[in-house]
Order: sequence, then C-alpha cells, then structure tokens
Amino acid sequence: MKLIYKLKTALILTVLLSACTQEKLELEVYETSANGNQLDPITDFSTKSTDDRIVLLPNQEFQTITGFGGSFTEASAHLLNQLGPENRKKVVEAYFGSKGAKYSLTRTHMNSCDFSVSNYSYAEVEDDKELEHFTIQEDKDDIIPFIKEAMEASEEGFKILASPWTAPPWMKDNKDWRGGKLLPEYYDTWALFFSKYVNAYASEGIDIWGFTVENEPLGNDNNWESMHYTPEEMTYFVQNYLGPKLESDGHDVKILGYDQNREHLKEWVDEMFKTEATSKYYDGTAIHWYASTFEIFPEALQYAHDKSPNKYLIQSEACVDAEIPKWRDDLWYWSKEATDWGWDWAPEEDKHLHPKYAPVNRYARDIIGCLNNWVDGWIDWNMVLDKQGGPNWFKNWCVAPVIVDPEKDEVYFTPIYYAMSHFSRFIRPNAIRIGFTNTDDDLMVTAAKNPDGTIAVVVFNEGESPKDFELALGEKTQMISISAQAIQTLVIQPTPTN
Repeated sequence: MKLIYKLKTALILTVLLSACTQEKLELEVYETSANGNQLDPITDFSTKSTDDRIVLLPNQEFQTITGFGGSFTEASAHLLNQLGPENRKKVVEAYFGSKGAKYSLTRTHMNSCDFSVSNYSYAEVEDDKELEHFTIQEDKDDIIPFIKEAMEASEEGFKILASPWTAPPWMKDNKDWRGGKLLPEYYDTWALFFSKYVNAYASEGIDIWGFTVENEPLGNDNNWESMHYTPEEMTYFVQNYLGPKLESDGHDVKILGYDQNREHLKEWVDEMFKTEATSKYYDGTAIHWYASTFEIFPEALQYAHDKSPNKYLIQSEACVDAEIPKWRDDLWYWSKEATDWGWDWAPEEDKHLHPKYAPVNRYARDIIGCLNNWVDGWIDWNMVLDKQGGPNWFKNWCVAPVIVDPEKDEVYFTPIYYAMSHFSRFIRPNAIRIGFTNTDDDLMVTAAKNPDGTIAVVVFNEGESPKDFELALGEKTQMISISAQAIQTLVIQPTPTN
C-alpha cells in the first residue's frame, strides 16, 4: 500500500511540475465580434479549464496562398471621386495601407459591368477588327486613379485580375450588351483586345497579373452585361486564340477559366483540363459563391484541385447581393436577416440553399471553408458602394465592406470590412496553409505559415455563447477565450533560432 501511495504521489507531483513548467505560447490575438470589437487586440487570456484544443501541425502543408482583396469597379471609383480628399485617402489607406487590410489580390472589369455608371467598351468603333481605335480613356477618370492611389498606399504591392463581362455588341451574334455569343469571325479580334488591354494599362504604369476569360459565362438571365460560353467553347477560344495571342505578344499573364458558381465546377474543369493541349494555356480556375448562402461545395473544390493540383483555384467574386446596405447598423451584419437573389428566384429544388443569413457569418464561413479546400485566393466584389448599394446602371443593389454617403462626405466601415481584414492583413501572399486538429465542431478554423515565419490562425465562433479553447504548437500552449459571434486571428511569432 505504501508503494502504491508513493507512486500516486510521485505521479501527481510530476503532473503538477509539468503544468508549472509548460511553456506558454506567445501570440497576439485580434477579435471582431457582434459585441463591438473591430479587429481589437485581446490581451486577457482565458484561465478556465477546457478539453477543447486546436493543435497546429506546421509540417502538414497544403496550398500556397496567392492573396486576398476586393475589386476596382467603376462604381467604387466613381464614389471615391465624390468624397473629400481626407475621406478618399482614409478609404484607400484602410484597404491598402500598412495599418489597414493590406489587400494583395484584386480584380477589375474590362469594358463596363453592372457596377458601372453606363454601358461602354474600349472598342466602340464597329468592325474595327484590328482595334485601331482601342482606348481605355473611359477608365482614366476613375478606375485608373483609384488603382494608382492604391499602389502608392501599398508597401508590398498587389496583383490585379481583369475580367470582361462582354465583348462589344458588334462582335456578338445578338448585337446586344446582354447575352449572346462571340461570333467566330471575331475570335482573333477579341484575343487582340486582351493583349491591347495589357499594353494600355502598362502604359499607365499598371501591371495586369491575370485574366479570367469571361465573367459568368453561363449568363445572368440577360439582366446586365454578359456573354455566353460552354466549357468547350471557352476552352477552344483559350487554346487556339487567347493563349497563343498573349504568348506571341510576350505577355506573362495568367489565364483563369470558368469564373462562375461552384455547383457547375466539375463539368468545367473536366473540359478545361481534359488533355495537355486543352490545359496548356489555363493557369487555373476562378469561382464565385452565389449558388448558396451557406454551402461552400467542398466536394466540388476538392475535385477541381485534384483535376489540376498545380494550378490556381481563386474565388474571384463574392458579395451580399440583392440587398440595400444598412447604414451604421453593425448588428444587422451579424443578424440572420439578409437574403440573396435565390430567396425569391431560385428554383424550388434549390430554395434550401438560400435561407436568410448573417453577412459576416457568410464571409467567415466561406473564406475558411475555401482555404480548407485548396482555394488559394479570395476576392471580394465592390470595395465601396453608396447607401443605396450602387451606383449600378441596372439597379442590381449589393453591399460592400465600405459604404459612403458622398453628399455628406461620410464613410461607414461595416463589420464585413473587419471580417475581410482578419484574413487579408494576417495571411500574406506565399503563405502556406498548414494542418491542424480541432476538437470543437462549433468552431471553424484555418491556419497558414507566412513567409516571415509567423503563423496566422483564424477562428470563427458563429454561436451565441463565448467559448474557451487551448491552442497548442509543439510543446507550447495558450488558453484562449473567443466571444460569441466573433472572428479571431491569432498571430504566433516565429521561434528564434540560436
């Protein structure tokens, strides 16, 4: 009995000694929450005991991150032109400055889109097959100054992905801005259009990193600018016209195929990456999120990655659509009151994919879900909209992370802005997503190791109660408390080497 007693005593002492000598994980914690935190530093760590653990596995490596960001639309740039100099600079710095979201991957539209003030093309002169009258003059009043100011604010720079919504009507079979298809006799001209766009922007000091071939090639019910392709038609155009033209003109730009919702992803990547010849000029695939307000379609994302594991898989557009923004009402963005286009218009068999939702929840769920299923870049839609959710020539109102009132020269940074910043600010280009284990199914988690050695962990608690968990990296641990309805980014500094 004495021996057993001594063994028990020794075991207790060993456990206590281990607990006392266990190293604490040194980290910074930032939180955005429904209770009012806006990327605020958290310094009071939990002391509660819990069985819930997130264990980081830095030796498990997945995709390399391309970046995060938003889009330079004419609507956003037009609104910035109406703000006073102080607020204009405030918005640009908030997105691109060293103390802001530090956007690293962006998008813009070639020719007009629904978030333009009116319809326009860089090739307005009909039957100008050599595009002798090609001009980006339309962009010089708004989009180009916006991009240049962002370039000045950004210390590390950012990539630009450009997308056409449509070719000019004279190149299409229906002679309209909306719907229709590119006529085969203009395939050469349309490929030349992309090449001239790269040159024109380069002459303004702006490098174009990549293209998507067509925004939403399945169309939008002919509501605003669009042009239709089948997977076979797009691949034929890329393989025989666009890819060879950009190559022969010496343009080192990426080409991403598809560029629409994930539920049709399989049929597109099957065609794009069918053979070595079909995939030669494709650098990857672009996707949108509008098929559901909650479903991320992980099987489709996994399938697309497996089909082309060494190519990009980039979320190129997302927004709270079919909504007029709520002005200075932070709680609305955390409330399950928003509806999307599918609330009214989805087929009956798809209605379940479009329930009411909280905007912040949708962003956090989707970005984390995308990252954990091989997506390497995530781009939001408009960076700035007004209180109506425009301007938009079709009145297709949407929400942006930053809402402005140009008449009063006022700016509102919505909770979506802070939600985006949790990823864009702390997970940098060329970071590598790493593995982890998580015992709490109610917490969503993703993690990445940055080029500077820091590890960024993003945790999302959608629930209405705060939670405690232990974060572990090797032998080091730290107890953390996350608020109800909150996003946290935890930044772990690299261990010094002797």
